[in-house]
Amino acid sequence: MRNLQIMQSIKCQLLDLWIKNAGKPLTAIEYLELFNGVMLREFNIKKIEYLNAENDVLYPLTTSDISNGIPCTSLAPHLEQRHRSPHLLIETLKRYFEYAGDVLVLKGNGEILGILIIEDTPIWNSFAQTPYVADLEKLLSDMFRVIKNSWKNTYEKKLNRELFEMTEVFHSTMDINHILEAMIHGVKRIFPKFNSKLILSNDQDRRGIENVYVFDYLLERPSTIEAFVSGEMTIDHASDIDSRLLNAPIKGKQGIYGVLQIFTPIDYRFSPREKKFIQHLTQISGNALENAKLYHQSHRLVSDLQLINETSQRLNMKLNKEEILSFLTKQLNKSFTPSEICFALLDDDQFQNAKGTSAFFYQEEARVYKNYIAKHFASSTDPLFVAEFDSLIEQKVAYNSMMVVPIIIREKVQGYCAILHLDPYYFSFDSFKLMQSLIRHSSLAISNILLREQLQEMVDRDYLTKLYARKYLDRYVENSMEEDEYGAFVLLDIDNFKMINDTFGHQTGDFILKTIGNQLQLSIQDQGICARWGGEEMAIYLPNKDANDAIEIVRKIIKLIPNVTEPSVTLSSGIAEWHNDLDLTYQHLLKNADIALYEAKNSGKNRYCLFQSISS
Repeated sequence: MRNLQIMQSIKCQLLDLWIKNAGKPLTAIEYLELFNGVMLREFNIKKIEYLNAENDVLYPLTTSDISNGIPCTSLAPHLEQRHRSPHLLIETLKRYFEYAGDVLVLKGNGEILGILIIEDTPIWNSFAQTPYVADLEKLLSDMFRVIKNSWKNTYEKKLNRELFEMTEVFHSTMDINHILEAMIHGVKRIFPKFNSKLILSNDQDRRGIENVYVFDYLLERPSTIEAFVSGEMTIDHASDIDSRLLNAPIKGKQGIYGVLQIFTPIDYRFSPREKKFIQHLTQISGNALENAKLYHQSHRLVSDLQLINETSQRLNMKLNKEEILSFLTKQLNKSFTPSEICFALLDDDQFQNAKGTSAFFYQEEARVYKNYIAKHFASSTDPLFVAEFDSLIEQKVAYNSMMVVPIIIREKVQGYCAILHLDPYYFSFDSFKLMQSLIRHSSLAISNILLREQLQEMVDRDYLTKLYARKYLDRYVENSMEEDEYGAFVLLDIDNFKMINDTFGHQTGDFILKTIGNQLQLSIQDQGICARWGGEEMAIYLPNKDANDAIEIVRKIIKLIPNVTEPSVTLSSGIAEWHNDLDLTYQHLLKNADIALYEAKNSGKNRYCLFQSISS
């Protein structure tokens, strides 16, 4: 009679609790606390825990110590056992809950709803020996089934509400950043116990959002690649990371833009309702990403066309090479925000840095990039688009993203433009195509300028000796006499050069001219310029040098030339100087130097003479 009264009291109390809280959306833990009060009053039980069954995994309600749950498969062999010694189910649960003294297995429609773990008390042990324990187990099963159905309905409403709210976000913005954040946060709200991340395809811009990564075919799991390629959800039993991995493709109408990954305990099973929610989520987010991408792409195309049009207009203006490269540097900085820029042009079969190149490319650290680019263009005219440079050279480098576009003139690589950034995968493929367009439009202008420079070089330089031509020398000296304070003009003549040609031939004579021209340039360097005056005569002009400076230079040249020519020849020289306080024209300066040279010739050759101050 005592046990019957306990059973009737429990029924009355549960009915009272149900009526009292029917209109309240209580959580599972709140229901358990109310039931714990009933068990405390009737059986003096102070400790109680409920393991809720979800997809073949039992999760405790009141503790987070067992966040991965207890697989039903590990308890299945002992679920039907009751009050046998030893009780294997209780012994198994004692590993997780030391106070476990008895259990009630709650079932509904042939499935396990959960397990109620109960502390041992004398009153309970007496009650558990009666048939009333089976009635209590059935009563609790019916009650928890109703509660669980209520939870399912609530969960279904929560899923629908999340989908609705995310759909509102997706339709209210064209900001890819907001779309990705809404998707990540929505998944976290629905699956708070599980980790998740988004893996976006390589043509997506990096956004710097937590748990958003770039898709890498070399590093991703086969199941992730399969989901991305096939467009179908895959589930991977990833034992190496002790997880079950769900891969859901993020699909739009025109393509697949990435994969949503959710990591669960290895024994977790996604319900059909959860899979359907994830599919809806990835579908609407894929459409939103696609619309935002198309929106930004259209704006970017308009901007790119404006940029190309502006560049073409500027390139059609009469700009020199330095002005074009400076303009391109500004355009590249504005469009791509690179960390470093390099313009290199071919000179004597070597790529040399040109104007617009940043300081980094003059440092030793840049050699690995320059060597890689030079090696590539030695056998190819294709541009370079590199997302992770250190993976190509198997060493750590500062800058990982790299785009290089060749400057092609007459179907040959005559230079290149390279931009770098610290972050891998920084440049998008659209940026790569835009840069190609910019450099190709610029190549023709640069080609025309280089051709003009080559033509001007042919006009300004003597073909044989590579010294400046006389017309260039005339302009140079006249400009110096207008801008500088003083200078020195030197005429040099090869002694007995006609005899060299008559004796050894004109080919030997040409070789001697080239040798002397090379030695003059080595001797003068950047102190002035050297020119071929005509025939066997050459000239040197030294701005801001006086007669003493000129004499010192000419003396060394006259001493050097017999030792470097074969057959050995000598030079005679005439030196004239000018000062801006004298009323002296360029023609007078030439005449003075010529008079001095004539004096040197007539006084024995292989010497120099200074105008109005003859010395040898």
